[in-house]
Amino acid sequence: MTSPVDFPLRGDFIPLDALLKATGLAPSGGSARMLISDGQVRVDGQVETRKTCKIRAGQVVTFGDERIAVIAGA
Repeated sequence: MTSPVDFPLRGDFIPLDALLKATGLAPSGGSARMLISDGQVRVDGQVETRKTCKIRAGQVVTFGDERIAVIAGA
C-alpha cells in the first residue's frame, strides 16, 4: 500500500464522491458514485456505501492501493 496523500479540507467536510473526484481517483462524479455503491471504497477501514458520506479531517479514505488522509485546511 502506498503512503497516504494528504487532502486539505476547505470547509468542515467533503462528500465522499466529491473527494474521489477531486483527488483524481475517479474521473467523474458518476464513476465515483458507482465505485462507492459497489463497495470498493473504505473510510477508516470500513466499507462505505453512502455516496455523499461526510468526510472530515482526520479520516482516511482507501480505494485499491490508494490512501487519502483528509487533513484540516488552512
